[in-house]
Amino acid sequence: MAYLTHRLSTLFTGWFSGKQPFVILSGLMGLLIVVFFALHHGTLNRGGAVLVGGLAGFALYHASFGFTAAWRRILVERRGNGLRAQMILIALTCSISFLLIDYGAKIELPWFFNQTWSLKTHGFVAPWGVGSAIGAFMFGIGMMFGGGCASGTLFTYGGGSSRMMITLFFFIIGSVIATHHLNFWHQMPRFEGFSFVSKFGAPMALLLFLTLLCSIYLFSLWLERRQWGDVEGFDKTDRFLSGKWSKLLGALALVVVSVLTLLVLHRPWAITSGFAFWGAKMFYAVGIPIQDWPAWNEKTLNRSIFDHSTSIMNFGIIFGAMIAAGLAGAYKPAFKIRKKEIFTAILGGLLMGYGARLAYGCNIGAYLGGLVSGSMHGWWWMIFGFLGSIAGIKIKGRFNL
Repeated sequence: MAYLTHRLSTLFTGWFSGKQPFVILSGLMGLLIVVFFALHHGTLNRGGAVLVGGLAGFALYHASFGFTAAWRRILVERRGNGLRAQMILIALTCSISFLLIDYGAKIELPWFFNQTWSLKTHGFVAPWGVGSAIGAFMFGIGMMFGGGCASGTLFTYGGGSSRMMITLFFFIIGSVIATHHLNFWHQMPRFEGFSFVSKFGAPMALLLFLTLLCSIYLFSLWLERRQWGDVEGFDKTDRFLSGKWSKLLGALALVVVSVLTLLVLHRPWAITSGFAFWGAKMFYAVGIPIQDWPAWNEKTLNRSIFDHSTSIMNFGIIFGAMIAAGLAGAYKPAFKIRKKEIFTAILGGLLMGYGARLAYGCNIGAYLGGLVSGSMHGWWWMIFGFLGSIAGIKIKGRFNL
Protein backbone atom coordinates (compact mmCIF):
# COMPACT_ATOMS: atom_id res chain seq x y z
CA MET A 1 0.00 0.00 0.00
CA ALA A 2 2.81 2.39 0.89
CA TYR A 3 4.55 1.53 -2.39
CA LEU A 4 1.35 2.20 -4.37
CA THR A 5 0.85 5.51 -2.60
CA HIS A 6 4.46 6.44 -3.32
CA ARG A 7 4.10 5.56 -7.01
CA LEU A 8 0.87 7.56 -7.37
CA SER A 9 2.47 10.51 -5.58
CA THR A 10 5.49 10.30 -7.88
CA LEU A 11 3.31 10.15 -11.00
CA PHE A 12 1.18 13.04 -9.79
CA THR A 13 4.19 15.17 -8.94
CA GLY A 14 5.90 14.27 -12.21
CA TRP A 15 2.85 15.09 -14.30
CA PHE A 16 2.46 18.51 -12.66
CA SER A 17 6.17 19.30 -13.00
CA GLY A 18 6.50 22.56 -14.92
CA LYS A 19 2.74 23.07 -14.85
CA GLN A 20 0.53 25.38 -12.78
CA PRO A 21 -2.10 23.27 -10.98
CA PHE A 22 -3.95 26.26 -9.50
CA VAL A 23 -4.33 27.89 -12.92
CA ILE A 24 -5.45 24.60 -14.51
CA LEU A 25 -8.03 23.93 -11.79
CA SER A 26 -9.25 27.55 -11.89
CA GLY A 27 -9.75 27.29 -15.65
CA LEU A 28 -11.59 23.99 -15.32
CA MET A 29 -13.76 25.36 -12.51
CA GLY A 30 -14.55 28.48 -14.52
CA LEU A 31 -15.48 26.38 -17.55
CA LEU A 32 -17.78 24.13 -15.50
CA ILE A 33 -19.47 27.11 -13.83
CA VAL A 34 -20.24 28.64 -17.22
CA VAL A 35 -21.57 25.26 -18.43
CA PHE A 36 -23.84 25.07 -15.36
CA PHE A 37 -25.31 28.55 -15.88
CA ALA A 38 -25.60 28.03 -19.63
CA LEU A 39 -27.63 24.86 -19.02
CA HIS A 40 -29.72 26.71 -16.45
CA HIS A 41 -30.63 29.37 -19.01
CA GLY A 42 -30.88 27.16 -22.07
CA THR A 43 -30.65 23.67 -23.50
CA LEU A 44 -27.97 21.02 -23.79
CA ASN A 45 -26.83 22.83 -26.92
CA ARG A 46 -25.82 25.86 -24.84
CA GLY A 47 -23.74 23.72 -22.51
CA GLY A 48 -22.14 22.10 -25.53
CA ALA A 49 -21.34 25.53 -26.96
CA VAL A 50 -19.32 26.39 -23.82
CA LEU A 51 -17.25 23.23 -24.20
CA VAL A 52 -16.70 23.95 -27.90
CA GLY A 53 -15.48 27.41 -26.86
CA GLY A 54 -13.15 25.76 -24.36
CA LEU A 55 -11.71 23.60 -27.15
CA ALA A 56 -11.26 26.71 -29.29
CA GLY A 57 -9.37 28.54 -26.53
CA PHE A 58 -7.18 25.49 -25.89
CA ALA A 59 -6.31 25.12 -29.58
CA LEU A 60 -5.85 28.84 -30.23
CA TYR A 61 -3.41 29.13 -27.33
CA HIS A 62 -1.28 26.09 -28.13
CA ALA A 63 -1.11 26.87 -31.85
CA SER A 64 -0.84 30.66 -31.31
CA PHE A 65 -3.38 30.75 -34.11
CA GLY A 66 -3.96 34.46 -34.50
CA PHE A 67 -5.15 35.95 -37.76
CA THR A 68 -3.25 39.16 -37.01
CA ALA A 69 0.19 37.56 -36.80
CA ALA A 70 -0.37 35.62 -40.02
CA TRP A 71 -1.34 38.74 -41.96
CA ARG A 72 1.51 40.74 -40.46
CA ARG A 73 4.06 38.08 -41.41
CA ILE A 74 2.94 37.86 -45.04
CA LEU A 75 2.97 41.66 -45.32
CA VAL A 76 6.21 42.41 -43.49
CA GLU A 77 8.34 39.26 -43.82
CA ARG A 78 6.76 37.62 -46.88
CA ARG A 79 6.34 34.44 -44.86
CA GLY A 80 2.95 32.83 -45.50
CA ASN A 81 2.59 29.64 -43.47
CA GLY A 82 0.03 31.34 -41.21
CA LEU A 83 -2.00 32.54 -44.18
CA ARG A 84 -1.85 29.09 -45.75
CA ALA A 85 -3.11 27.56 -42.49
CA GLN A 86 -6.07 29.95 -42.69
CA MET A 87 -6.83 28.82 -46.25
CA ILE A 88 -6.79 25.17 -45.10
CA LEU A 89 -9.10 26.03 -42.19
CA ILE A 90 -11.58 27.84 -44.44
CA ALA A 91 -11.45 25.26 -47.26
CA LEU A 92 -12.06 22.25 -45.00
CA THR A 93 -14.83 23.99 -43.07
CA CYS A 94 -16.54 25.12 -46.29
CA SER A 95 -16.47 21.52 -47.53
CA ILE A 96 -18.76 20.61 -44.63
CA SER A 97 -20.64 23.84 -43.92
CA PHE A 98 -21.90 24.32 -47.50
CA LEU A 99 -23.46 20.85 -47.42
CA LEU A 100 -25.04 21.48 -44.02
CA ILE A 101 -26.45 24.84 -45.13
CA ASP A 102 -27.81 23.41 -48.40
CA TYR A 103 -29.02 19.98 -47.29
CA GLY A 104 -28.97 19.97 -43.47
CA ALA A 105 -32.67 20.73 -43.09
CA LYS A 106 -33.46 17.45 -44.87
CA ILE A 107 -31.42 15.36 -42.43
CA GLU A 108 -32.64 14.27 -39.03
CA LEU A 109 -30.71 12.00 -36.68
CA PRO A 110 -32.06 9.96 -33.74
CA TRP A 111 -31.62 11.67 -30.37
CA PHE A 112 -32.51 10.94 -26.76
CA PHE A 113 -36.02 9.86 -25.64
CA ASN A 114 -37.24 9.13 -29.18
CA GLN A 115 -36.44 12.69 -30.25
CA THR A 116 -34.70 13.64 -33.49
CA TRP A 117 -31.90 16.10 -34.04
CA SER A 118 -32.07 18.17 -37.21
CA LEU A 119 -28.88 19.26 -38.97
CA LYS A 120 -30.64 22.36 -40.24
CA THR A 121 -28.02 25.12 -40.36
CA HIS A 122 -28.13 28.74 -41.44
CA GLY A 123 -25.17 30.82 -42.50
CA PHE A 124 -24.23 34.44 -41.94
CA VAL A 125 -25.26 36.35 -45.05
CA ALA A 126 -24.94 40.12 -44.61
CA PRO A 127 -25.00 43.20 -46.84
CA TRP A 128 -21.71 44.49 -48.23
CA GLY A 129 -20.95 48.07 -49.14
CA VAL A 130 -19.35 51.31 -48.04
CA GLY A 131 -20.13 51.02 -44.31
CA SER A 132 -18.91 47.43 -43.99
CA ALA A 133 -15.79 48.23 -46.02
CA ILE A 134 -14.93 51.08 -43.65
CA GLY A 135 -15.61 48.82 -40.67
CA ALA A 136 -13.37 46.02 -41.95
CA PHE A 137 -10.66 48.58 -42.80
CA MET A 138 -10.85 49.99 -39.26
CA PHE A 139 -10.69 46.49 -37.85
CA GLY A 140 -7.59 45.72 -39.90
CA ILE A 141 -5.83 48.80 -38.52
CA GLY A 142 -7.01 47.92 -35.03
CA MET A 143 -5.58 44.39 -35.28
CA MET A 144 -2.11 45.77 -35.92
CA PHE A 145 -2.37 48.26 -33.05
CA GLY A 146 -4.08 45.92 -30.59
CA GLY A 147 -1.72 43.03 -31.30
CA GLY A 148 -4.50 40.54 -31.92
CA CYS A 149 -7.86 39.98 -33.56
CA ALA A 150 -11.08 39.06 -31.73
CA SER A 151 -10.15 35.43 -31.13
CA GLY A 152 -6.53 36.44 -30.49
CA THR A 153 -7.61 38.95 -27.87
CA LEU A 154 -9.66 36.32 -26.04
CA PHE A 155 -7.11 33.52 -26.01
CA THR A 156 -4.18 35.75 -25.04
CA TYR A 157 -6.32 37.36 -22.33
CA GLY A 158 -7.21 33.89 -21.07
CA GLY A 159 -3.54 32.97 -21.28
CA GLY A 160 -2.62 35.75 -18.86
CA SER A 161 -1.67 38.70 -21.08
CA SER A 162 -2.14 41.90 -19.07
CA ARG A 163 -1.92 44.08 -22.17
CA MET A 164 -4.75 42.12 -23.80
CA MET A 165 -6.93 42.83 -20.77
CA ILE A 166 -6.73 46.49 -21.80
CA THR A 167 -7.37 45.65 -25.47
CA LEU A 168 -10.40 43.52 -24.59
CA PHE A 169 -11.95 46.18 -22.35
CA PHE A 170 -11.74 48.84 -25.05
CA PHE A 171 -12.81 46.32 -27.70
CA ILE A 172 -16.02 45.96 -25.68
CA ILE A 173 -16.40 49.74 -25.32
CA GLY A 174 -15.87 50.31 -29.04
CA SER A 175 -18.39 47.60 -29.88
CA VAL A 176 -21.21 49.12 -27.89
CA ILE A 177 -20.47 52.70 -28.98
CA ALA A 178 -20.80 51.59 -32.60
CA THR A 179 -24.33 50.31 -31.98
CA HIS A 180 -25.40 53.94 -31.38
CA HIS A 181 -24.39 54.88 -34.92
CA LEU A 182 -25.50 51.83 -36.90
CA ASN A 183 -28.44 53.55 -38.59
CA PHE A 184 -26.06 56.14 -40.04
CA TRP A 185 -23.67 53.52 -41.42
CA HIS A 186 -26.44 51.31 -42.77
CA GLN A 187 -27.78 54.21 -44.82
CA MET A 188 -24.57 54.28 -46.88
CA PRO A 189 -24.59 52.65 -50.33
CA ARG A 190 -24.51 48.88 -50.12
CA PHE A 191 -25.55 45.67 -51.83
CA GLU A 192 -27.89 43.25 -50.15
CA GLY A 193 -26.52 39.96 -48.89
CA PHE A 194 -25.51 37.46 -51.55
CA SER A 195 -25.15 33.74 -50.86
CA PHE A 196 -23.22 31.64 -53.38
CA VAL A 197 -24.71 28.50 -51.82
CA SER A 198 -28.30 29.71 -52.30
CA LYS A 199 -27.58 31.00 -55.79
CA PHE A 200 -25.52 28.16 -57.24
CA GLY A 201 -25.99 25.25 -54.82
CA ALA A 202 -23.39 23.71 -52.52
CA PRO A 203 -21.29 21.79 -55.12
CA MET A 204 -20.79 24.71 -57.52
CA ALA A 205 -20.26 27.23 -54.69
CA LEU A 206 -17.68 24.92 -53.10
CA LEU A 207 -15.82 24.51 -56.40
CA LEU A 208 -15.65 28.29 -56.80
CA PHE A 209 -14.51 28.91 -53.23
CA LEU A 210 -11.89 26.14 -53.29
CA THR A 211 -10.48 27.59 -56.52
CA LEU A 212 -10.12 31.05 -54.93
CA LEU A 213 -8.70 29.70 -51.67
CA CYS A 214 -6.23 27.50 -53.56
CA SER A 215 -5.16 30.52 -55.63
CA ILE A 216 -4.38 32.48 -52.45
CA TYR A 217 -2.49 29.49 -51.06
CA LEU A 218 -0.38 29.16 -54.23
CA PHE A 219 0.23 32.90 -54.43
CA SER A 220 1.62 32.90 -50.88
CA LEU A 221 3.99 30.06 -51.89
CA TRP A 222 5.17 32.01 -54.93
CA LEU A 223 5.64 35.22 -52.93
CA GLU A 224 7.58 33.50 -50.16
CA ARG A 225 9.80 31.53 -52.52
CA ARG A 226 10.49 34.68 -54.54
CA GLN A 227 11.58 36.54 -51.37
CA TRP A 228 13.49 33.80 -49.57
CA GLY A 229 14.22 31.05 -52.06
CA ASP A 230 12.43 28.52 -49.87
CA VAL A 231 9.11 28.00 -48.11
CA GLU A 232 8.49 27.59 -44.38
CA GLY A 233 6.62 24.50 -43.32
CA PHE A 234 4.01 24.32 -40.56
CA ASP A 235 6.57 23.39 -37.88
CA LYS A 236 6.05 20.38 -35.65
CA THR A 237 3.81 19.82 -32.67
CA ASP A 238 5.89 19.68 -29.50
CA ARG A 239 3.62 18.21 -26.82
CA PHE A 240 -0.11 17.99 -27.31
CA LEU A 241 -1.21 19.04 -23.81
CA SER A 242 1.56 21.41 -22.78
CA GLY A 243 3.69 22.27 -25.80
CA LYS A 244 3.47 24.33 -28.94
CA TRP A 245 1.26 23.02 -31.74
CA SER A 246 1.99 23.30 -35.43
CA LYS A 247 -0.11 25.77 -37.39
CA LEU A 248 -1.55 22.84 -39.35
CA LEU A 249 -2.77 21.09 -36.19
CA GLY A 250 -4.19 24.42 -35.01
CA ALA A 251 -6.07 24.83 -38.29
CA LEU A 252 -7.46 21.28 -38.09
CA ALA A 253 -8.56 21.82 -34.49
CA LEU A 254 -10.40 25.00 -35.50
CA VAL A 255 -12.11 23.11 -38.33
CA VAL A 256 -13.49 20.83 -35.60
CA VAL A 257 -14.52 23.89 -33.56
CA SER A 258 -16.24 25.50 -36.56
CA VAL A 259 -18.13 22.34 -37.51
CA LEU A 260 -19.16 21.59 -33.92
CA THR A 261 -20.48 25.15 -33.61
CA LEU A 262 -22.59 24.60 -36.73
CA LEU A 263 -23.95 21.36 -35.27
CA VAL A 264 -24.57 22.68 -31.74
CA LEU A 265 -25.79 26.22 -32.45
CA HIS A 266 -26.93 25.67 -36.07
CA ARG A 267 -24.96 28.72 -37.23
CA PRO A 268 -21.29 29.67 -37.70
CA TRP A 269 -18.86 30.66 -34.96
CA ALA A 270 -19.06 34.30 -33.84
CA ILE A 271 -17.37 36.42 -31.18
CA THR A 272 -17.92 40.19 -31.25
CA SER A 273 -21.70 40.27 -30.87
CA GLY A 274 -20.94 38.93 -27.40
CA PHE A 275 -18.63 41.89 -26.77
CA ALA A 276 -21.35 44.35 -27.79
CA PHE A 277 -23.78 42.57 -25.45
CA TRP A 278 -21.33 42.76 -22.53
CA GLY A 279 -20.73 46.44 -23.20
CA ALA A 280 -24.43 47.21 -23.49
CA LYS A 281 -25.10 45.61 -20.10
CA MET A 282 -22.20 47.60 -18.60
CA PHE A 283 -23.62 50.87 -19.97
CA TYR A 284 -27.11 49.96 -18.78
CA ALA A 285 -25.84 49.06 -15.31
CA VAL A 286 -24.26 52.50 -14.79
CA GLY A 287 -27.36 54.36 -15.92
CA ILE A 288 -26.56 55.21 -19.54
CA PRO A 289 -29.95 55.10 -21.37
CA ILE A 290 -28.81 52.56 -23.92
CA GLN A 291 -32.31 51.07 -24.01
CA ASP A 292 -33.27 54.09 -26.14
CA TRP A 293 -30.70 53.22 -28.81
CA PRO A 294 -32.11 51.48 -31.92
CA ALA A 295 -30.00 48.35 -31.40
CA TRP A 296 -31.18 47.64 -27.83
CA ASN A 297 -34.30 47.26 -25.72
CA GLU A 298 -35.15 46.50 -22.10
CA LYS A 299 -35.85 42.83 -22.75
CA THR A 300 -32.44 42.22 -24.36
CA LEU A 301 -30.57 44.21 -21.74
CA ASN A 302 -32.18 42.26 -18.91
CA ARG A 303 -30.99 38.93 -20.34
CA SER A 304 -28.25 37.15 -18.45
CA ILE A 305 -24.75 37.01 -19.94
CA PHE A 306 -25.22 33.23 -19.72
CA ASP A 307 -28.36 33.45 -21.85
CA HIS A 308 -26.45 34.50 -24.97
CA SER A 309 -24.82 31.79 -27.09
CA THR A 310 -21.90 33.93 -28.32
CA SER A 311 -21.25 35.27 -24.83
CA ILE A 312 -20.93 31.82 -23.28
CA MET A 313 -18.68 30.59 -26.11
CA ASN A 314 -16.42 33.57 -25.45
CA PHE A 315 -16.18 32.61 -21.79
CA GLY A 316 -15.32 29.10 -22.93
CA ILE A 317 -12.44 30.43 -25.06
CA ILE A 318 -11.03 32.39 -22.13
CA PHE A 319 -11.11 29.46 -19.73
CA GLY A 320 -9.90 26.99 -22.36
CA ALA A 321 -6.86 29.19 -23.01
CA MET A 322 -6.32 29.53 -19.26
CA ILE A 323 -6.20 25.73 -18.92
CA ALA A 324 -3.75 25.53 -21.83
CA ALA A 325 -1.52 28.23 -20.32
CA GLY A 326 -1.54 26.41 -16.97
CA LEU A 327 -0.56 23.14 -18.64
CA ALA A 328 2.27 24.93 -20.41
CA GLY A 329 3.36 26.61 -17.16
CA ALA A 330 3.12 29.95 -18.94
CA TYR A 331 0.37 31.82 -17.07
CA LYS A 332 2.42 34.77 -15.82
CA PRO A 333 0.62 38.13 -16.08
CA ALA A 334 3.01 41.08 -16.19
CA PHE A 335 1.46 44.28 -14.87
CA LYS A 336 4.30 46.58 -15.88
CA ILE A 337 3.19 47.85 -19.27
CA ARG A 338 4.83 50.70 -21.14
CA LYS A 339 2.74 53.80 -21.87
CA LYS A 340 3.17 53.27 -25.59
CA GLU A 341 1.78 49.73 -25.26
CA ILE A 342 -1.19 50.98 -23.24
CA PHE A 343 -1.92 53.59 -25.92
CA THR A 344 -1.81 51.09 -28.78
CA ALA A 345 -3.92 48.59 -26.80
CA ILE A 346 -6.61 51.21 -26.18
CA LEU A 347 -6.61 52.46 -29.77
CA GLY A 348 -6.54 48.97 -31.22
CA GLY A 349 -9.40 47.80 -29.02
CA LEU A 350 -11.60 50.78 -29.89
CA LEU A 351 -10.95 50.44 -33.63
CA MET A 352 -11.64 46.71 -33.65
CA GLY A 353 -14.76 47.02 -31.54
CA TYR A 354 -16.24 49.85 -33.59
CA GLY A 355 -15.18 48.36 -36.93
CA ALA A 356 -16.58 44.92 -36.16
CA ARG A 357 -20.09 46.23 -35.69
CA LEU A 358 -19.99 48.12 -38.99
CA ALA A 359 -18.62 45.10 -40.85
CA TYR A 360 -21.11 42.57 -39.39
CA GLY A 361 -18.41 40.88 -37.37
CA CYS A 362 -14.71 40.31 -36.95
CA ASN A 363 -12.15 37.92 -38.40
CA ILE A 364 -14.23 35.05 -36.97
CA GLY A 365 -17.84 36.17 -37.44
CA ALA A 366 -17.49 38.06 -40.73
CA TYR A 367 -14.32 36.72 -42.38
CA LEU A 368 -14.37 33.05 -41.36
CA GLY A 369 -18.11 32.96 -40.61
CA GLY A 370 -18.98 34.78 -43.83
CA LEU A 371 -16.82 32.57 -46.03
CA VAL A 372 -17.99 29.28 -44.50
CA SER A 373 -21.54 30.55 -45.08
CA GLY A 374 -20.81 31.11 -48.76
CA SER A 375 -21.51 34.82 -48.37
CA MET A 376 -20.02 37.60 -50.50
CA HIS A 377 -19.55 39.77 -47.42
CA GLY A 378 -16.86 37.35 -46.18
CA TRP A 379 -14.69 38.11 -49.22
CA TRP A 380 -15.51 41.82 -48.86
CA TRP A 381 -14.33 41.75 -45.25
CA MET A 382 -11.14 39.91 -46.19
CA ILE A 383 -10.20 42.49 -48.85
CA PHE A 384 -10.75 45.58 -46.72
CA GLY A 385 -9.50 43.97 -43.51
CA PHE A 386 -6.27 43.15 -45.34
CA LEU A 387 -5.99 46.70 -46.69
CA GLY A 388 -6.56 48.00 -43.17
CA SER A 389 -3.77 45.76 -41.91
CA ILE A 390 -1.40 47.26 -44.48
CA ALA A 391 -2.39 50.76 -43.33
CA GLY A 392 -1.98 49.77 -39.66
CA ILE A 393 1.54 48.48 -40.24
CA LYS A 394 2.53 51.65 -42.10
CA ILE A 395 1.03 53.95 -39.44
CA LYS A 396 2.77 52.07 -36.63
CA GLY A 397 6.06 52.34 -38.48
CA ARG A 398 5.60 56.01 -39.30
CA PHE A 399 4.97 56.96 -35.67
CA ASN A 400 7.37 54.39 -34.19
CA LEU A 401 4.60 52.49 -32.38
